[in-house]
Formats: sequence, C-alpha cells, structure tokens
Amino acid sequence: MKQQALVVIPARMASLRLPNKPLADIHGEAMIVHVWRRAVEADIGPVVVACAEAEIVAVIEAVGGNAVLTDPNHPSGSDRVWEAVQKFDPNGTYDAIINLQGDLPTMEPGQIRLALELLADDNVDISTLAAEIVEDYERQEPSVVKAVISMAPGERQGRGLYFTRVSAPSGDGPLYHHIGIYGYRRAALARFVALPPGHLEMREKLEQLRALEDGMVIQVGLVDRVPFGVDTPADLDRALAALDHA
Repeated sequence: MKQQALVVIPARMASLRLPNKPLADIHGEAMIVHVWRRAVEADIGPVVVACAEAEIVAVIEAVGGNAVLTDPNHPSGSDRVWEAVQKFDPNGTYDAIINLQGDLPTMEPGQIRLALELLADDNVDISTLAAEIVEDYERQEPSVVKAVISMAPGERQGRGLYFTRVSAPSGDGPLYHHIGIYGYRRAALARFVALPPGHLEMREKLEQLRALEDGMVIQVGLVDRVPFGVDTPADLDRALAALDHA
C-alpha cells in the first residue's frame, strides 16, 4: 500500500517585500494555486492550504481545493500547519505531515514525494531536502541556509547535523543549500510546536534548530535543483519566466 500523507501549505498575506504574496498573479492564477497544484500532482494524499486570511481560502476553494482558516497571529508556519492538521484531520488519520512553503511555485512533485519517502525510516522524526550549491556567491550568502549533513560521497541522503547561514562545513567538499519543505511524523510535529524557541534557533533565525536542540532526528535528502522562493517582485518575474508554458 502506498504511503499516505497530509500535505499542508501555510499561507499568509503579510509579506513586507511582496504584499499579498500568495495572490500574486502567475499566468492568470494566484501563486498559492500553483503551489497547491504541485502538491496535488505529487499524489501522496490530501492537500490543504492553511490560510491566515479569508481571501486565500476563497482562491483555493474556487479551484476545488481544501482550505482551512487559521489564527492570523501564529508566530510561525509550523504553528499554522499544526492548527490546520487538527482541524482537517481531528481523528489522526494521517501520521505523516508534509509542510510545504506557499512561495515555492517551481517545487517539483517528485521533491514533495521524496520528503515523504525519507520518513520510511522509523528512527526519523523530520525530513527535509537540500541541493548541492553550484553558485559561488551562495556559499557566503546569509539568505541561503546551509545544511550540514552526515553523508558519505555518492550517497543521496543523510542525517542533518546542523543548519546555518554561514559557509559550513569548512574544508574541501560540497556545500548544501537547504530547501524549505519538511516532513513530520505527526507526533514529532505536535512535540515541535509545544517546545519553546531554542537558543540556537533565535541566534540563527532558523526554526529547524529547535528540533535539533531537542534531540530530534532530521533526515536530509538530496535533489538536483533548488526550487526558488518568491519573496520580491524580482523573484515574481523569475517565476513568471520559469512557469511560462507558452
């Protein structure tokens, strides 16, 4: 039997650099609809958009999707996802939860499937993805989060040991660009959102460090391409070009 998951896409309108970001038009459809379509194409289970505002609910329901209105004041996307999980699946039907960022319209369905496949190991609490850095400027760019992975050459997955905004690890060898998608065991997500912010999390401004500080196991899978996030008008232009099917 194929492993099933609940895919949850958190979305909110409050973006300083790109106002009303989830509703940004990409070839006639809102960006959040493009992300929702990629998740549906992954075909690993139901997809629900966890919305901070009713406008996003309306857009998703208009294309036949599932949307849940959540508290607009959640401190993080993970908290928004957890509220949506409890509302959409109160009986705990789904043990695996995929948290897919709502600003990744070029995410490939196969990458979403990989996040679920990495949870097949019972020792793994959380899964996520990374790709080898090929652009030199990304090595020092703080906005590019680096995943430090215990992974021998030639392997395609390994234990996530740390995540950081600086260039790491040192020495010869590849660096890995972390990609913002997470697979959680349901119990791990419940445990995660109940934890106070970690010291390293607050220092690096990286939420996943809270899980590592609490001893959770994060498994990282490698993919060949980083799906870029849309945070600015320039990013939106890039997404328009990438998704131009004409």
